[in-house]
Amino acid sequence: FFTDDLNTRMHARLTLETNLHHALDNNEFMLYYQPQVEVSTGQISGMEALLRWQRSDGSIIQPLEFIPALEDSGLIVSVGEWVLETACREARILSDKFGRPLTMSVNISARQFNRSDIVEHIAFILKETGLPPGSLRLELTESLLMVDSEATIEKLHKLKELGVYLSIDDFGTGYSSLSYLKRLPINELKIDRAFVMNVSLNRNDAVIVNTIITMAKCLDLHVVAEGVETEDQRKFLASRQCPTFQGYLFSKPLPIDQFTTLLTKKTEESQ
Repeated sequence: FFTDDLNTRMHARLTLETNLHHALDNNEFMLYYQPQVEVSTGQISGMEALLRWQRSDGSIIQPLEFIPALEDSGLIVSVGEWVLETACREARILSDKFGRPLTMSVNISARQFNRSDIVEHIAFILKETGLPPGSLRLELTESLLMVDSEATIEKLHKLKELGVYLSIDDFGTGYSSLSYLKRLPINELKIDRAFVMNVSLNRNDAVIVNTIITMAKCLDLHVVAEGVETEDQRKFLASRQCPTFQGYLFSKPLPIDQFTTLLTKKTEESQ
């Protein structure tokens, strides 16, 4: 039944989608980067590109407030193309500036992945930006990987042949199935922050994180622990030989200029 509340929510959603179209046309989207850090050395090995919306009044809109609307409207495909190209270009610039390879992790939506030419499009962007394929890590959701179709499997293998790394984002919280770890050409697991958050306090979370790390080692998969905010969490990961982490303990997500400053500082400290 129609209600005033329903009308209000529909109007708000329509207004949001209209504003998102304007945001894309007016270049209001921007990328922040969160460092990915080697647990053993504390050195920045890469970064994850995170989308932000900076409105004309200067306010920053967080992803949870607009990503669902991008998905529903189909705008996520156009915005995703911009994210991928921008992230690859800036990763190449940073790698050249600091004289060492840096990995760039980019989230790929199901709509974007389902493009028939997604493999060719990614190959084109890598060629245009000059970023080596092995430096790009595509983060895929478990729900996307659970679509057990020939088209999905074929695309994944073509991306692997291209040299791109494939990562499962928020591992353990979605439609987890161990079967796709042996069937699909996955390179990396990202342990969800929900498990890492209480790893030093909750025995069950500690067991889950330890199991994921051990399993990944046996399957020759790289591991990144997300949401690390305390030294106790980092020490736990170090004791389990987890290779990489990201989180507020090291740095919050930063715009490119601040990220470059942080990278310069950490590089100088390590020399």
